[in-house]
Order: sequence, then C-alpha cells, then structure tokens
Amino acid sequence: MRVTWEELGWERLAAGVGRCRLPGWDCTAGLVVGAGTALLIDAGSSLREGARLRARAEELAGHRVTHLAFTHPHFDHVLGAGAFAGAEVFGAVGIDTVFEGRRAREELRADAVRNGLTAPLADEAVDALVVPPHRVSGEWTLDLGDGRQVLLANVGPGHTAHDLAILVPGAPEVVFCGDLVEESGEPQAGPDAVPSHWPAALDRLLDLGGEDALYVPGHGAVVDARFVRAQRDALAERFGVS
Repeated sequence: MRVTWEELGWERLAAGVGRCRLPGWDCTAGLVVGAGTALLIDAGSSLREGARLRARAEELAGHRVTHLAFTHPHFDHVLGAGAFAGAEVFGAVGIDTVFEGRRAREELRADAVRNGLTAPLADEAVDALVVPPHRVSGEWTLDLGDGRQVLLANVGPGHTAHDLAILVPGAPEVVFCGDLVEESGEPQAGPDAVPSHWPAALDRLLDLGGEDALYVPGHGAVVDARFVRAQRDALAERFGVS
C-alpha cells in the first residue's frame, strides 16, 4: 500500500498535490503527481536536502520526478537541483543569468554561506547546479498526462527579477507563490528585489487563482486570497507604490 502524504510529513492540498516545509529556513517544496510524471516545485538548499526531497517525492508519486520548477533563484529554493538528474527543469526567463558565470555562482554561494549553509555543502551544490533549459517568459502549460495540466506563469518581477508561479487547476485550485508571498514572517526584499513591481505581481497571482484558491507561500502556512491581498496592500504601502 502506498504511503500517505501525512506519514512522510507532507501536507496534502488536493488530489495528487501537496507540499512540505523544509527544516532550517522553513522553505516550501511542492509536488504535483501526474500519470507517470511528477513535478517538484523548488529543490531545497543543498544536494543532501534535494536527494531527500526526491526520495520522498518519488515514494509519494510511485515513480520518478520528471519535472522541476524553480519559483525564484535563491539558494534555499534551488541548490538541491543537482539531485534531480534527468528531470526537465523550468524557471522564469533570465534565471540563467543568476546560474551562469563564475561571478554569479560565487554570489549565490556567498549568500548561502552568509545565511548559514556550510561552505562544503554550498560548494558541492553550486558545482552541480542545473541551469533551467526551459525559461518561461509569459505562461507555459505543462501537460503531466491523464488530463492533468499545470500552468507556469512568469508573474514577476517582485521578490526577484525572475519570479515564477505555478497554478494547479482543480477543486480547490492551488497556487505555488514562491517568496512573492510569505506567511511566517514579513516578505524579504533583498538587493535583487524589484519593490516597485511587487504589488502588481501579487495582483497577477490573485488573477491566476481567484478567490477560492489555496495560496502556498515560499515560507509558512498555506493562506487564502484575503491574506495575499492584505500582503499586497502592505507591500504597496511599505514601498510607496499603488
């Protein structure tokens, strides 16, 4: 008998859709199970964490992870990518500029170490980092088989210049928001944030999911449209934009 989501410490959100909250930075990883396919959303903060994620996801799906999507290019969401050999990898257009080149990789590594990842773990993860060959500039419909389609939407910039949201249609609809939405703390605006566009990105999120969707933040508990709208208004006030 296949193990349940809860037995592996995951939260089931809809049929074939769930997420877990990873230790350390309380980062969300999501899973959408298709017919002989599985989409993982974000890869964790290190190769070790990525390998654990892949093992759990494949136990839940009953088959290998075939697709991987990055919500944005921060270390705690992408440095596990090297553990997903053979998966089709997706990110927002321009994400390659963060992953390619010596200087860009050094900055990603430095950010990881500055935030508490050990230098050896950061080194091996950056060395194995996968540059997404599939880059989404608008919307991309991903067919996972047996009638299951997932929409990848470039809704940014906002938290970064390369924010990707993932809409999983169903009852309820589920929107994976990345760090455009945070529940366990105030949204973090680092040097790569684009504050003047962040509220508009949340407007696009709300247009995607509507009033009844479940919104899965990059950090924290699942929220509703009312929470996203309130966070949108708080960000607009914080950054002085409409």
